[in-house]
Amino acid sequence: MSMIYRILILLVLFSLCFPLPAAPGTYEVGVGKTFANIGDVPWENLKAGDQVLIYWRPQSYQEKWVIAVRGTELQPFVVRGVPGQSGELPIIDGRDATTRSQINFWNEDRGVVKIGGANTPAVDLPTWIVLENLEIRSGRPPYQFTGRSGLTSYGSNAATIYVGNGQNITIRNCILHDSGNGLFVASASRNILVEGCWIYDNGIESSIYAHNTCTEAIGMVYQFNYLGPLRANCLGNNLKDRSAGTVVRYNWIESGNRQLDLVDAEDSMDPVNHPSYRKTLVYGNILIEPDGAGNSQITHYGGDSGDTSIYRKGTLYFYNNIVVSTRTGNTTLLRLSTNEETCDCRNNIVYVTAPGNRLALLDSSGIMHLNNNWLKTG
Repeated sequence: MSMIYRILILLVLFSLCFPLPAAPGTYEVGVGKTFANIGDVPWENLKAGDQVLIYWRPQSYQEKWVIAVRGTELQPFVVRGVPGQSGELPIIDGRDATTRSQINFWNEDRGVVKIGGANTPAVDLPTWIVLENLEIRSGRPPYQFTGRSGLTSYGSNAATIYVGNGQNITIRNCILHDSGNGLFVASASRNILVEGCWIYDNGIESSIYAHNTCTEAIGMVYQFNYLGPLRANCLGNNLKDRSAGTVVRYNWIESGNRQLDLVDAEDSMDPVNHPSYRKTLVYGNILIEPDGAGNSQITHYGGDSGDTSIYRKGTLYFYNNIVVSTRTGNTTLLRLSTNEETCDCRNNIVYVTAPGNRLALLDSSGIMHLNNNWLKTG
């Protein structure tokens, strides 16, 4: 037997014993596509490099599901909406939504689209996931959905996207509205990027516990987003964050009880014990305070649990922001929770339509370093 034949036989035997992984697949959902509905996709069997393309159609997709896949940096798992001819994003509607029976995940009532926290697929830590180009809405009371327990009501803390756990998650160019929380990220999450999204019209009437965003992670970045007013008569904050390594840059943030509520970790000591917990970056944003929009404070930094031992007790770097308040009464730029919180405040424009003596730069506690800011006279 020649050497060439021997090599060929060895290659065949090797491939039988060690089969190569299947090539990444593309799953197309929509009118005239392979899958008519999102729930037809085999979510329990997806892998790194796969992509699910959800095409726009005139009617919304009234479906909800969990994403639990271990992607890689080179082969992320991607769920991407394909816009219509006029740029319309596919709509995922939580009202009367159905759930694929082959998947099984807990806290179904906490979100329309969930990342992580599933029995099937049995993936402990989803990684390298991209979710983009989707309008997701209507995860809140009194809306209901059909899940593994039949007809179920959403919780008041439900979100359009609920990240139960995950690492290296990107949420990009999505519209998140008409839910309790627009976005919720739980404390087991790492390296979450939210960019180019429109997040508005969320909250629960008369409640201070539901917000446009409510996040607690290690490594939390918001950039290039529009965060608009909450739903009418809702008392939550606009961007509420309890993370370590928080970066808020180049966003338009308008209204809410406070525009920014950057407080202590609530569910885990992991963020508190992380070195980046003591350094928070807020720069290049436009912060708008309408008249009568809740608290007069634009930004709160430190903590709100009452356990001051776990407050951030570091430095808020507040640079190159534009703050505009049309309040007829007082406007307070910043509240620091204790004297152990510090703000390095420089190169900002802070403008109020009321007389200059109605602007306070700091509440009663903390240390603020001011440099090169433009403030209204008086």
